[in-house]
Amino acid sequence: MSIIDDRVAPALGLAAHLGRGMRRIGTDAAIGRLRRTPRTVADLDAAALARLIGRPVASVEVIDGDAGTSSRARLTLTGDDVPASVFVKMAAETVATRLMGELGNLADTETRFYRQLAPELTGVPTSYGSAFDPWTGRFVLVLEDLADPCAPPCEFPDTLHPIDPDRAALVVELLAQLHRTFWGRLPQAAGTGPLGWVYSASADSASLLTAPLLRTSAQRMAQRTELPLERGRFINENYRALAALVDRGPHAVMHGDAHPGNVYFRAGRAGLLDWQAVRRGHPSRELAYTLVTSMTAADRQATQRELLDVYRGALSAGGGPELDRDDLWDRYRQAALYPYVAALITAGMGGMQAEDIALKGVDRSLAALADLETVALLRKSL
Repeated sequence: MSIIDDRVAPALGLAAHLGRGMRRIGTDAAIGRLRRTPRTVADLDAAALARLIGRPVASVEVIDGDAGTSSRARLTLTGDDVPASVFVKMAAETVATRLMGELGNLADTETRFYRQLAPELTGVPTSYGSAFDPWTGRFVLVLEDLADPCAPPCEFPDTLHPIDPDRAALVVELLAQLHRTFWGRLPQAAGTGPLGWVYSASADSASLLTAPLLRTSAQRMAQRTELPLERGRFINENYRALAALVDRGPHAVMHGDAHPGNVYFRAGRAGLLDWQAVRRGHPSRELAYTLVTSMTAADRQATQRELLDVYRGALSAGGGPELDRDDLWDRYRQAALYPYVAALITAGMGGMQAEDIALKGVDRSLAALADLETVALLRKSL
C-alpha cells in the first residue's frame, strides 16, 4: 500500500467529512429556521406530523423525552387512522453532539435504513415517516412507540442486566436474518449501487480518530479503575491495521451497534433499535460485539460455540451462505477487538452511557480478550 493510500487519502477524507459537518451546522445556524424540516420537538405540531406520516393529525401532545446522540420524545396523536402514540428521534440539542453525529453520519444512515432496508426485515420498530435535510443535517424519524401500554409489552435489557443463553440465541437468529437478507447485494466497492452508502467501519475516514481516542481513553481509565487495561495495549497501538484485518470480506449488512441497550424482546422474539450505525462487515464482527457486551463472561464462555452454530444454521436455512465452523470461530476471536474498542472509548470519553454501564462493558470486553486469546491471534494474523 502506498503512502497516499495509507495516509494522505484517509486524511483528506476526514477533512472533507469534518468540513461537511461544519457546513451543515453553519447552514442550520444561518437559515435552519427557514427550512421545512422541524428542528425541535416543539416544532412537531399537528401539521408537521401530518406531513411526516402522510395522514391527517388533529392534535399532538408530548408524553416525555430525553437527549443523547439524538433528541427523543414520545408523543400522543389524535386523528383519523393515526397511531395513538409514536416515538420520535431528531437532531441532538447541542452543536458538539451534532458534530459527533455528523462524524458517524448517524442521521443520514438511520433515515436511509428505515426507507430502504427496514421494509424487508422483522424485529425492527415500524416507521411511520421520516425526513432528512442534507443542507442542515436535521432529521426526524417517527417510529412505533414500543412503550405503548396498549401494545404487547417489550423488555429492554442493558449491560447491567445481561441476557441468558436462550435469549442470546434469539438475538443471533435475528442477526442471521438481517445478514442473509442482503447477502450478495452489497457492491464490491462502497459508493456504487443502491447499497453503496453502506461502508465498513475501517474504511470510514472518521476511523482515523479511533486510535488516538483509544490511547486517550486508556490513559483516562487507568486513573480511575484497576481493570487490566494492558491487555488491549497491542490493539491501541495497531488499531488501523487490525481493524482492516477484522473487516476483510465476505461482507454482510450489519446493525453495527447491537449492544444490549439496543435490543428488545417482545412476544418471545428479539428486536433491534437505533439503526444509526449500519455498516458492512464480516458477520463475526457483529457476533463478537453482541455476545461479549450482552452476556456474562461465564455464560458466554460456556455457550458461545453453540450460539455461533445457531447463527450458522439460521443463516444458511434462510438462504444465506454456509460458513465454515472453524473459520467463523477464529474470526469471532479476532473480532473481539471490536467490543473492546467500543467499550473503552465509550467509558474513557464519557457522556454516552452511565458510568456503571460503561465500566461493565469494558470489564466484559477485557475478559473476552483474555479467554479468546484475541491479541495473540491478531499478532499471528497481522
